[in-house]
Amino acid sequence: MAKWGQGDPRWIVEERADATNVNNWHWTERDASNWSVDKLKSLMLAVNVENEEGMCKVTEVSKVDGEASINNRKGKLIFFFEWNIHMAWTGTSKTGIKYQGNVEIPNLSDENDVDEVDVIVGLAKDEPDTQLLALMKNDGASKIREALLNYIDALKLEFTQGMILPTINGVSKEPSQPKLKVDLQAKITTGQLPSQNIPDGVKIPTCKINLKDRFMTSPEELYRIFITQELIQAFTHAPAVVEAAKGGKFQLLDGNVSGEFLELVSEQRIVMKWRYRSWPTDHYATIKLTFYNKNDGTELQVECKGVPVGEEDQTKAGWQRYYFDGIKQTFGYNVRLF
Repeated sequence: MAKWGQGDPRWIVEERADATNVNNWHWTERDASNWSVDKLKSLMLAVNVENEEGMCKVTEVSKVDGEASINNRKGKLIFFFEWNIHMAWTGTSKTGIKYQGNVEIPNLSDENDVDEVDVIVGLAKDEPDTQLLALMKNDGASKIREALLNYIDALKLEFTQGMILPTINGVSKEPSQPKLKVDLQAKITTGQLPSQNIPDGVKIPTCKINLKDRFMTSPEELYRIFITQELIQAFTHAPAVVEAAKGGKFQLLDGNVSGEFLELVSEQRIVMKWRYRSWPTDHYATIKLTFYNKNDGTELQVECKGVPVGEEDQTKAGWQRYYFDGIKQTFGYNVRLF
């Protein structure tokens, strides 16, 4: 480890009052096994399907063998999980006859996409054949995969929190900072932004740009990532202050991005005033994020109005690097781009 005042500042623990591993730059690990067992059981026991033949539901989770953990090394989050799950299901025909069956999931792991996970459905020993078996193999297996995807999303969101730790002042120390920036850092320490009114903008030549990308997660989880301070700090790898309410201010990337929320519609839409620090003073673009639920994830469409002429490329590159790529690399929501 470098001495205080020397070497790579990310290795120095001087900036935390408790001398904690700054931003978890060293290898850190959190065990998620017990939490995962409870979560998987609750999600599986909620699975039920129905058609004209009758109804099927998971009635018991008899075995959940494996482990799960999250690791952080140099600001990169690595999720590990591997599970073998056995369950029982009960089918009830329209005439009231009951059937018993079983489900095995032998290979739920971080190495497999959910659609690659085996969901093996069968009838219990000595049970007669029934059309309910087909219902459980098709619709039931689909519901089970949805539950597995919900588990993975919940794991990443639940255990991301606390893995990216700010320093005692919220940011790394830099020499010769102007007084204005020191005051701002004091505000970050308390989780508040300086009180100020954001004007409607100054008159300069502007343009409009549109971006879109797709993420292998639900609109609910992707929306949450954009408004939760700890999760934003995780994917930007920098201090942030976020007041997630209409009229609430935000500041990201050590003050390089700032703005105000104009509209928040859960799982559907976020509208905000947004600016780079390098833009003309008091000029804000209007950014609209729209979340579309797709079969293979969420499509995010970003409309940027009022971008200063000449700043188009920087704005596009910034959103791609710090938002799209940052979220995918941190939370693992990788899919093929458009």
